[in-house]
Amino acid sequence: MNAQTMQAIRWAGPGELAQDTVPVPEPAPGQVLVEVTRVGICGSDLAIWHGEHARARPGVIIGHEFVGVVADAPGNETLPVGTRVAIRPLIACHDRGTTPPCGPCASGNSHVCATLGLYGVDEPGGLAQYVRVRAGAAHPLHGDVPDDLAVLAEPLAVAVHAVARSGLSAGDTVAVFGAGPIGLLTALVARHRGARQVVLVEPNDWRGRIAEERGFTVLPAGADAPRRVREVTGGGGADIVFDSAGHAAVALQVTEAARIQGTIVVAGVHKRPPAVDLRTVNFAEQRLIGTRVYSREDFLAAIALLETDELGLAALPTTAFPLSRSEDAFHAAGRGEGSVKVLIAPNRIGD
Repeated sequence: MNAQTMQAIRWAGPGELAQDTVPVPEPAPGQVLVEVTRVGICGSDLAIWHGEHARARPGVIIGHEFVGVVADAPGNETLPVGTRVAIRPLIACHDRGTTPPCGPCASGNSHVCATLGLYGVDEPGGLAQYVRVRAGAAHPLHGDVPDDLAVLAEPLAVAVHAVARSGLSAGDTVAVFGAGPIGLLTALVARHRGARQVVLVEPNDWRGRIAEERGFTVLPAGADAPRRVREVTGGGGADIVFDSAGHAAVALQVTEAARIQGTIVVAGVHKRPPAVDLRTVNFAEQRLIGTRVYSREDFLAAIALLETDELGLAALPTTAFPLSRSEDAFHAAGRGEGSVKVLIAPNRIGD
């Protein structure tokens, strides 16, 4: 490629995004340069935008959900130029060459690395025309899966991991608190993996309608949500409850919504430590499980689901903005309606 400079979106401080002209990064052996085609805006991107992310620093090129095409791959025969790829944006200590690696990395659990980083937070991310990543982070996309669908690989991997951690068995009843992108994807994966019944609790009417269109029972949020969950799951509560909302009120309700000896999976990221009814966890012998992002295997499983579109994700409404309207895209994502996922197309500079 011949371009020497590119357009990129930097986080400039709370509530501020800046479009800058920056050098195109040069990949070294073991790295690839990716021409970015789509970037998804996630809740953590919104937290960065609002100045509420613990690690992000002003000036960083944001965006960690992205797909693109290999533009340069020195010495790499497995990722030739032109290969379409989805990026697994996790940066573990062994990726940085730390010796010895931390215990989780040494045991094959690099997704819970003691110093886990992320493209778009700790290194330049996808909101640019080009991004340089480690070759191991770029996973080929097969078939003709469109960019607007392929970019869901990262959030879908979160859902795949959460369902895998839950131990879900065919015939289980499931309740998901929160029908945002992660909650809706978790519900779809749970149903695909054999859940007999999946109900969602969601305060946003638009998101609730989208979930209902996918065949789910949607319950209103509020103080009586756990009672409603128990009613629709036969009276005893759900076998598995997912907290995909990351909200303090939900943390107090999930134990009441789960059955005796049921399982609670914390999939949403709480911004502050919430109050949790651990007494019910004791008396009901419930299992409380944490999840963090996904493993490499989860990410590959997500790509496979997208390539076949077994979950019907291509029908979900998305909206793609050009790079010059990134701030509009962030406002749209923050409203939480109109699109299940708001996207930015970095190589569409303007309208």
